[in-house]
Amino acid sequence: MADLVQAVGELFEHAIGTARTPALRGQLVAARDRLHGPLRLAIAGKVKAGKSTLLNAIVGEELAPTDAGECTKIVTWYQLGHTRQVVVHPLRGEPVQRPWQREDGALEVDLGALTAADVDHIEVSWPTTRLQELTILDTPGIASISADISARTHRVLSADDGRVPVADAVLYLMRHTHASDVRFLESFHDDELAHGTPMNSVGVLSRADEIGSCRLDALQVADRIAQRYEADPRLRRLCPIIIPVDGLLASASTTLREAEFAMLARVARAPSAEAERLLLTADRFARQPTDIALTELERQHLLERLGLFGVRLSVDLIRTGVASTGGQLVAELAERSGLNRLRLVVLRQFEQRSRVLKARSALAMLTVVLRNDGCTDSAALQAAAEQLSSGNHEFEEVRLLGVLRAGGVELRPPERMVELDRLLGGSGHDAASRLGLDQTATSDEVRSAALEALSRWQRLAEHPLTSRSGQVAAHTATRTLEGIVASS
Repeated sequence: MADLVQAVGELFEHAIGTARTPALRGQLVAARDRLHGPLRLAIAGKVKAGKSTLLNAIVGEELAPTDAGECTKIVTWYQLGHTRQVVVHPLRGEPVQRPWQREDGALEVDLGALTAADVDHIEVSWPTTRLQELTILDTPGIASISADISARTHRVLSADDGRVPVADAVLYLMRHTHASDVRFLESFHDDELAHGTPMNSVGVLSRADEIGSCRLDALQVADRIAQRYEADPRLRRLCPIIIPVDGLLASASTTLREAEFAMLARVARAPSAEAERLLLTADRFARQPTDIALTELERQHLLERLGLFGVRLSVDLIRTGVASTGGQLVAELAERSGLNRLRLVVLRQFEQRSRVLKARSALAMLTVVLRNDGCTDSAALQAAAEQLSSGNHEFEEVRLLGVLRAGGVELRPPERMVELDRLLGGSGHDAASRLGLDQTATSDEVRSAALEALSRWQRLAEHPLTSRSGQVAAHTATRTLEGIVASS
């Protein structure tokens, strides 16, 4: 992987030195720096899908505004910084640092004389370890009433008109799959190097509690629906992993206060009949007179923070003794909300292969410049870039995984397709995940399993009845396994 980054970096150094204009040189320098920077992960979805709520849960702080204010119409970058500051990048003119304040936790940026239509994006720098490996892009909702607002998100994530996407990877939030969801994901995918792949898209079935009508088994119901979506061939090609997440519950698991735990505990200690009557509907919980020592304002606050499902679940966990302290409740909410699973998938799908994704993005940008003859030796550089992109094994794994999930590989029996998906990094990029072993497997167990699989895939590649697509896939799997054996 280090060799790949070094090779791409050397191409950029050559291109920077031969750029025809200062503007092109600046673009190339920015792309080179992006190659060595954090992975850019965009959170996208339709209006009110819960993007900002999920972002707050991932970052572990209430930073992104969740209302319909002016700044929610602007793409906002959340990145690691030594100090807390906000920089506004207008469509015309130089970036400018702007004052900000926090209202109920969320940032409120003073745009001054600018309006949302005048701003390209906002950069929020924040000192937190959660942003050390990721820069998170919060995007306006697609399918918005305003076509211009929807277009902002498409410009960040798609590669129309030869542009390179601003984001390296995307979490796409959906409440249910609609035609607009599929069209959007298709705009982020293609076979070209500049477009997305199944390696850099993960679907999130957001507001999962609502799918199960806020019953205590709501997330299990949502998980079954997510599995059904994953089995859909068209959607799997675009977004092969779909995770149900309750964003409010996830956000609360990272920001729950002791005073809020105390309020929930009062409901849990109340007589069961009274608590169940109060928790029948959200409106009743917020406004119905009750003997439980909670004011209407306190009950409305709990609903805003956790939702009806979150309140019901928290009360049940406290009452049954599963969570007797605030810390125990936070741990249970993080697990049950789907946040822990999402973080694990982001680690496996994005961070562990971030250098490959960033190298792909960087080469895509370089290819655009070279096709427009932006360097004095564009032809030679373009040939070198094409050779690197076509001959690199990590790129080949990403390409083949996309072909496999699109149904373009013929292998028998079907179990081999599942094994190939795993070997190519579809379930994680470490050796144990690729081989289907437990994470506690020893190096000897990894080596033994890799040698056994290597022999099996070599026989498949050489078998005369293996289809042409199967032979190509088997050769790629063989090379992957050879790498695992060499490093074990």
